[in-house]
Amino acid sequence: MKKLEYFIKDIHPIDFFDKKNFDIVKIIKQNFPKLKIICKGDRILANGEDSLVIQLRIRLDSLIFIMKDNDSINEKTINSIMSGNGDKLISAMHGKLILYGVGKKKIKAHTVNQIKIVEAFENNDMVFAIGPAGTGKTYTGIAVAVKALKDKIVKKIILTRPAVEAGESLGFLPGDMKDKLDPYMQPLYDALKEMIAIEKLEDYISRGIIEIAPLAYMRGRTLDNAFVILDEGQNTTHNQMKMFLTRMGNNAKFMINGDPGQIDLPRRVMSGLKEANLILQNVNGIQMVYLDDSDVIRHQVVKRIIDAYKKTEHTN
Repeated sequence: MKKLEYFIKDIHPIDFFDKKNFDIVKIIKQNFPKLKIICKGDRILANGEDSLVIQLRIRLDSLIFIMKDNDSINEKTINSIMSGNGDKLISAMHGKLILYGVGKKKIKAHTVNQIKIVEAFENNDMVFAIGPAGTGKTYTGIAVAVKALKDKIVKKIILTRPAVEAGESLGFLPGDMKDKLDPYMQPLYDALKEMIAIEKLEDYISRGIIEIAPLAYMRGRTLDNAFVILDEGQNTTHNQMKMFLTRMGNNAKFMINGDPGQIDLPRRVMSGLKEANLILQNVNGIQMVYLDDSDVIRHQVVKRIIDAYKKTEHTN
């Protein structure tokens, strides 16, 4: 069982709770009948199954996000958001442009929660993006980092992830360090190639303006004037996550991505991502953004796969 204390932010609580034609709390309860939900002042308190509580938090974030810029929100819209279809409302707005990539391709945040990642960095130096595969966590984060580099907000981009599951055991692989790392860093390269022309990208990498390295290489460093992204954060241990978070230097932006449903750590080893999510909830300057299957922008079959696995996991 999990408890949630959700504070109404970005809009006035009166604008949230006091609707003339409908009861917003009643709609929320109807969409989450298995949760015990009560309201106190500027807070919504919920208690129940872990997955449902997390889902409620995501839907409330989406609801606040849309209410912030929409005074005429109605009962139908709220029901749509609370049932997990808030992404369709954003799709109708054609997403949020982050930057222009290679060939003037528009690189956008397409869903409510992807847009929240972009906006989170406007007011925070550290952002966690937590959710399943295919939700655009890494792609969106790299786009924000590239924009920060182009706008000269930072001087370099550092992309890192635990290599070979959580063990970083690269020695048995052939080639030099770059050859050993490339298979694990390929998703990061793929995103960068859409945003930076290949010649310029290779120049940036050769000059250290863009650095792609295993997590172990972060130890002992202070990362100033950098946008740093930790990918696959669910595969860090307590010590690895703490080490990474404390590398943050002056004028730095840190992003931590991860999918708690794909942990490759040995049993009984606590995921550094899960632990940080519990410990850092209310730390000033850090924002948690949660994504779910409504943010999946891969093939539609991917959404169905996620749904099918969810049903299996609930019955086991």
